[in-house]
Amino acid sequence: MEDYEVYTLPNGIRIAHKQIPHTQIAHCGIMLDIGSRDEQPHQQGLAHFWEHMAFKGTEKRKSYHIITRLETVGGELNAYTTKEKVCFHASVLGAHFEKATELLADITFHSVFPEKQIERERGVILEEMAMYYDSPEDAIQDDFDELVFPNHALGGNILGTTETVSSFRREDLQRFIAENYDTSRIVFASVSNLPFKQVIKVAEKYLRDVPTQHSARQRKTPTDYAPRQTRVERPITQAQCALGRPAYGLTDPRRLPFFMLVNLLGGPGMNSRLNLNLREKYGLVYSIDASFTPYLDTGFLGIYFGTDPKKVDKAHVLIMKELKRLREQRLTTLQLHQTKEQLIGQLAMAEESNNSFMLMMAKSLLDIDRVEALNDIFNDIKAVTAEQLQDLAQEAFVEDQFSSLTFVPEK
Repeated sequence: MEDYEVYTLPNGIRIAHKQIPHTQIAHCGIMLDIGSRDEQPHQQGLAHFWEHMAFKGTEKRKSYHIITRLETVGGELNAYTTKEKVCFHASVLGAHFEKATELLADITFHSVFPEKQIERERGVILEEMAMYYDSPEDAIQDDFDELVFPNHALGGNILGTTETVSSFRREDLQRFIAENYDTSRIVFASVSNLPFKQVIKVAEKYLRDVPTQHSARQRKTPTDYAPRQTRVERPITQAQCALGRPAYGLTDPRRLPFFMLVNLLGGPGMNSRLNLNLREKYGLVYSIDASFTPYLDTGFLGIYFGTDPKKVDKAHVLIMKELKRLREQRLTTLQLHQTKEQLIGQLAMAEESNNSFMLMMAKSLLDIDRVEALNDIFNDIKAVTAEQLQDLAQEAFVEDQFSSLTFVPEK
């Protein structure tokens, strides 16, 4: 991971590249430090709307030509929106790297947001919202954000609301981008077999003339958290449950050990404590997971599961029992070693994906101004002590600081 390289254009846009000689595929993307948390209440869903509309027409291309530009050479063009980022990215054979770069620059910086396409895409997004609402395991995660971050954009649904999405016009998109767009907060990242000099040459050709712009935007840190317990009746047969609370931000030194602690509690491994207890021992759930999402200035801990409505209370009791066990019982030397080895293995396997690494590289440069070397992360993991993990559990796994949201079947 140490061999990535960065070059900054005069307008502030950074070019980050990692050369991998043995690959034939080029992955590249443009990531902007703009997300749904930057929306005002009446703009909720606008960042995601922009992501959709970028594919609907530029100054020189219609929607059809954008969609088929890379598909005809076997490539892929995609995009996503998060609470803090918008990203447009592509994967193609290395021979078509310039074609992908030019297209990404075109849809990112030269979209014209045709009015007819806005009306059409509005309907598509409303259908997307209905699809998520009809999937309670997805809907509960969005609704739970609002419980943990009340009166704050981090608590808002990335897709927006029916009211806001129905109101968006072309000028709303243009205003939102103008208010938040900052060329020093944009990264073009790539992973391919191409030498860095060639990547710079191509990127400069299409990104150098992007006008320099700075934003005075100031992100507001959430401060209104208070634990809340909520039950909502829904037309479902299985209860869906979420528990959680705010956690540590990206620059907090406790972030990595807390990630390790949450991974032990309910990470993707079948040997997580929650899975071993609630699924393997008691058969209460099909799946249960705990996740930690760090943001710029805060973080989010969430535990999600579905179960028989009659077993919700028992499941809650067992989860709290596991939290208590981590607070009161320090990991043994063997348990600590296994926890570290599992996380190191998971991170190493995740780094095998060149596309994932490309996206991570862009995000890391925007968030912490560097890409952490994998060996450095491993060394940091190895340095974590059982005392640190217990201290974090005693600080963050306090029962009366957890909020909960439960979807139950209608009576």
